[in-house]
Amino acid sequence: MDYNNIPMRRIAVLGAGVMGAQIAAHFVNAGIEAILFDLPGDAQHKNSLVENSLKSLAKLQPSPVAVLQTLEQIKPANYQDDLALLKECDLVIEAIAERLDWKRDLYQKITPFLGENTIISSNTSGLSIAALADYLPPAKRKQFMGMHFFNPPRYMSLVELIPCGDTDKTVLTQMESFLTHALGKQVVYAKDTPNFIANRIGVFSILSIMHYADKYNIGFDVVDELTGTILGRPKSATFRTADVVGLDTLAHTVTTMQQGLLQDPWHALYVTPDWMQELIDKGALGQKTHLGVYKKEGKDLYVFDLKESNYRRIGHQASSQVLDILQKLDMATRFKELRASSKPEAQFLWSYFRDLFHYCSHQVTEIAEHVRDIDMALRAGFGWAQGPFETWQQAGWLDVAMMIKEDIHAGTSFANTPLAAWVFDVPGQQVYTAQGAFDPKTKQYISRREQEVYRKQYYPQPFLAESDDEGETIFESDSVRCWHMRDDIAILSFKTKMCSIGLEVLEGIVKAVDYAQKHSRGLVIWQRHSNQFSVGANLKEFTQTIKEKKFDVLENTLYQFQQACMTVRYATVPVVAAVRGYAFGGGCELMLHCSRTVAAFESYVGLVEAGVGLLPAGGGCKEMVRRASEMPFTLDGFAPLEAYFKQIAMAMAAKSATEAQQFGYLRATDTIVMNAQEVLYAAKQTVRYLSEMGYRAPLKKLIRVQGQAGMARLQSILVNMRAGGFISEYDAFIAAKIGDVLCGGDIEQDSLVDEDWLLGLELQAFMELAQKPQTLERIEYMLKTGKPLRN
Repeated sequence: MDYNNIPMRRIAVLGAGVMGAQIAAHFVNAGIEAILFDLPGDAQHKNSLVENSLKSLAKLQPSPVAVLQTLEQIKPANYQDDLALLKECDLVIEAIAERLDWKRDLYQKITPFLGENTIISSNTSGLSIAALADYLPPAKRKQFMGMHFFNPPRYMSLVELIPCGDTDKTVLTQMESFLTHALGKQVVYAKDTPNFIANRIGVFSILSIMHYADKYNIGFDVVDELTGTILGRPKSATFRTADVVGLDTLAHTVTTMQQGLLQDPWHALYVTPDWMQELIDKGALGQKTHLGVYKKEGKDLYVFDLKESNYRRIGHQASSQVLDILQKLDMATRFKELRASSKPEAQFLWSYFRDLFHYCSHQVTEIAEHVRDIDMALRAGFGWAQGPFETWQQAGWLDVAMMIKEDIHAGTSFANTPLAAWVFDVPGQQVYTAQGAFDPKTKQYISRREQEVYRKQYYPQPFLAESDDEGETIFESDSVRCWHMRDDIAILSFKTKMCSIGLEVLEGIVKAVDYAQKHSRGLVIWQRHSNQFSVGANLKEFTQTIKEKKFDVLENTLYQFQQACMTVRYATVPVVAAVRGYAFGGGCELMLHCSRTVAAFESYVGLVEAGVGLLPAGGGCKEMVRRASEMPFTLDGFAPLEAYFKQIAMAMAAKSATEAQQFGYLRATDTIVMNAQEVLYAAKQTVRYLSEMGYRAPLKKLIRVQGQAGMARLQSILVNMRAGGFISEYDAFIAAKIGDVLCGGDIEQDSLVDEDWLLGLELQAFMELAQKPQTLERIEYMLKTGKPLRN
């Protein structure tokens, strides 16, 4: 059987708990039919467990689905009546509780119903894959593997694949390719050891931090200050992360390590701390019970204090001297100063990193293939900006190794096992080079470049020392770079903060289109060094312009923006927006004018100007009017315009590319790509396709508008919303301006206007709003808090 050519059309998830249900949800996010199984309910409601689970999913935030209607595509099923459905499934994922006896019984129950080529996997987070494989017939074991998703499956990109001894390598390869391309995942091969890679190292990291926090008598809130963003870790740091994961879940993972790693030199560390067990026994499990290491009372946040065995208000702060050390750019200097400092916080950090490096170097050959697998797992599974081996190399590989060796000899490290011999055999003291990541077993460097699964990722998330071909520059300024990959497709990338759009960016857009029309098949707008497409205008600069009352400058910038967008729309070659992350305000308007958009599934798109007291004036309103007018005839031609009006007036942003399609920001002809790293590849392919098909710029057409009648209907909506307290007085004022533009101004219903007419209305309304003090208040509040002001 050629597993590389099996299409994944239908999958089944066994177990409708929170994790299983979310896994099923992410498959339907990707357009793959999913059947969700659980135990039968009562005689009249056999699928009640699954149905109730799906209802719970609908309430989860952030949402596990692109749009709520997605949940309707999950078919509920039960083990009593519906096992025959498994025969039509290409993949079955078991996701029930971590009990070997329960999994054994389930495997025996489903085996007779599996199709000949059905791949079967377990989402276990730490149980032995070999032990689970023993519950399957020998013929089925070649199609079996661990497939460990991280929670929440939509947002956490890591999936660990764990083969059993009989797993067919072609099955693994196919699943790696499928998970990468179809679900947008980062896949790591793990060996069949307790808790695999990410949880093994991640939980060790948490336990080590807890151990040294106790040893050096450092409060949990101070620990989180020291082990969060300042180290390139998530804001939740350590103890908040424990609360998010669930103290009971963390304790279960610790128990797995305690029972399965009896010969591990760090075995004494694999113990749930007494204080944590006491919290668990009291039902204080963390975020899910609203009480754990932290608790909130009103607006006040409290943290559990070991000395008091009770909660105190947070507020203890780390040593300023240690914080200064952590701010130093040179990693080697940081580690030397931490080790030399007498401050408890410094000794805490040095001890933690020393043991982390010691542990990882000892375990790498047991749990992974090479160092990058561990670093990738911690990045993708725990949100670390850098993996432990990357950090170690930056700190000076051999210098740090010698310091660790000295501490082991002095008996100050947690385990007295010698530092792994391979550490001293690394060529040039670099586990990462341009050739790839070091494999301690073969003493070779393993590159990602030769792996087929990365073929569509021109610029995958880089690891230390990896070099990328930056292509050839066509022209460059302080704000943009236009370049190509030594082919006939131009690429424009912004260099501004959050890819904001100012005059120099607008000039770059026009210049790039002009170049592409003369020398290329087309142009792709894609941000090389940012995960955001564009947040639109730079609000700080915008605020300063308003304060200085330079309204002529502002008006000219807006006009230039409109003209740049029109240049994009009517280019004689295709201009494709390659979107990932935020496409807000002006970024969304630029995208709307492109010939096509290729958007990563995790794209957040919207005309959100009303949130800062303004309206879209780069052609955004005009484009939505045009799209509404071009929709097929309906009984009520006003309906699509009303939907767009509400979205713009309420500054609604789509929370996925799929929702952006529902909102009308993406068209049916636009492409959604699940893996954000493959957006550039897909955009270039789109340019080639359009070019080969003889692309022509769209013809300029008159646009039918709703006029005075439409505005009257929109006004009635605003009156009701204002009376119901849903919007403020100024919200209503802004919305009225938006409605006036969308309806084409004070003209008769069904009048035909050109694009310049609508652009003029946009500009006029924008300038009026920009001079209102309430707008300035909104902008300043947004800059200060990151939240909209409803004044």
